[in-house]
Amino acid sequence: MEHYNEYGFIKIDKFLNKDELSTLREVTNAFHKSWTLSNCEFYNTKAVSSAYLTGQKHLDHHSRQSLFKFLGSATFSDLAQQIFGKTPAFMNTQLFFNPVRKSQKNYWHRDTQYSLSEVEQQKALTGPKVIHFRLALKDELGIELIPRSHIQWDTAQELNVRLEQNKRRNYEDLASGESIPLMAGDLVVFSANLIHRGLYGMDRRALDILLCDPVPELLSFIEASCLPNESDLSKVDCPGIFINSFAKNEL
Repeated sequence: MEHYNEYGFIKIDKFLNKDELSTLREVTNAFHKSWTLSNCEFYNTKAVSSAYLTGQKHLDHHSRQSLFKFLGSATFSDLAQQIFGKTPAFMNTQLFFNPVRKSQKNYWHRDTQYSLSEVEQQKALTGPKVIHFRLALKDELGIELIPRSHIQWDTAQELNVRLEQNKRRNYEDLASGESIPLMAGDLVVFSANLIHRGLYGMDRRALDILLCDPVPELLSFIEASCLPNESDLSKVDCPGIFINSFAKNEL
């Protein structure tokens, strides 16, 4: 995984087979329908993603089991271990889609800016890892990211745009950006520390799986209701990522 280590991302074409793609589409469509009904105003005004797909609010037990089985499959688990160099912990899931308002603009960000100070964001570049595994469920424009920014701090221009300083806006184009288009079934793996933005358009629908190093400061973000119970776990081929997540209950 030299490309990931150097640039902070890697794209794998046709990661999902036809059956996996069909199952994930069915499950995420059911989740999206329920979630949008419960979050109607937010969805219609500014939402571009939802979260906690493995929770109990929007999916029935069978659909949740389908997600747990996929996340605990040998194919997904082996890739996760290759990227992390060890078995990570399951952190969360998200579903990405186009905003309802066509005028809504995308925005450059690092995930850490929503919970850390600027100084802490810089320190996080050498800290424990949080990594996105984003699966395209339909053909889409994908994401745009700044290669190597998972280990390099922002240039003056990037920082001004990302944090909207000195009259700059977070949706402005950056010359250092690289676009990663995705076809249905493709996977892009990227560091949460990367400066990135989603690209709206086409029929955007992507399942995003967040995995992390199993350390207390990251495990504290895990919602216990999104983890499998003992019965569900027994049906998973490779339960390691979930077992590491259960350590949250011991914090």
